[in-house]
Amino acid sequence: MKYRELGNTGWKVSEVSFGAWAIGGTWGPVDDTDSLRAMHTAVDMGVNFFDTADVYGDGRSERLLRQLRSERSDQIYVATKAGRRLNPHVAEGYTKQNLSLFIERSLQNLGVDALDLLQLHCPPTDVYFRPEVFEALESFVTQGKLKHYGLSVERAEEALKAMEYPNVQSIQIIFNIFRQRPASLVLKQANEKKVGILARLPLSSGMLTGKMAPDTQFSDDDHRTFNREGAAFDKGETFSGVPYAVGLEAVEDVRQLLPAGFSMAQFALKWILMFDGVTCAIPGAKRPDQAVDNFGASDLPDLSPDTMEQLSDLYWSKIAPYVHQRW
Repeated sequence: MKYRELGNTGWKVSEVSFGAWAIGGTWGPVDDTDSLRAMHTAVDMGVNFFDTADVYGDGRSERLLRQLRSERSDQIYVATKAGRRLNPHVAEGYTKQNLSLFIERSLQNLGVDALDLLQLHCPPTDVYFRPEVFEALESFVTQGKLKHYGLSVERAEEALKAMEYPNVQSIQIIFNIFRQRPASLVLKQANEKKVGILARLPLSSGMLTGKMAPDTQFSDDDHRTFNREGAAFDKGETFSGVPYAVGLEAVEDVRQLLPAGFSMAQFALKWILMFDGVTCAIPGAKRPDQAVDNFGASDLPDLSPDTMEQLSDLYWSKIAPYVHQRW
């Protein structure tokens, strides 16, 4: 496992880290025993950074991470998120009082006195233009409730705006073979300002594993069933916003470029790691075998310039019309 610096935190985190959305919920059936085994496998492979949120399984994911930490002596950094408990989820709800309630709940779920990294959870765009929200986050750092803070964003422009606030340490954004726009907009500024980039949805909701087919069935509680058109949250969070049939066709084109010794998931993750501005990719894993596959990507050789160019061409010809100007 290789490691990269995360913003100005002083941390060096695994370049392939663990996204804990799937072990919380809305990704179909999940077993806590399997989830813990997957997380232990990740730590065994050198993973030291886990990303979660207070709404993943209504705290289930956070509590699993508390258990993991209690069973390991390794240095493990945990980033969580806050804001999505608001109902309605509106900018006016991002008050110091509400954030304090969310932080206290996450502190309890994780069993810590201070959160390593708190990220606002894809807040409405107007939040980025409310400096009082960031002043509140600063006050929680001063109080010792947070060590650092950042944001999870939907759009590239939100990432650029967030980076105007000097103590934002990380930006989490969808970045994968099917969502390439951040490469030209976000990564350059993040490099200049030394802000960490967490690439979420790196496998495009599993599409880029190459294991899905037109007749693949997802359970009713899986967002890949109910959120394809954005019924529950931003549609870009499901298959990167790419229509399912279009994505399946493009995956077959990706498969033609697969280097020897790579799985499809590893290929997709390695593409992300080719960008210096990325701190880490955060794939999920519900089982140990998925963890072994995902976290092994760090040890594989770099992709060739020709392969990178062909994946860029594929994006522009097959995928960009559906996503590029939307996020």
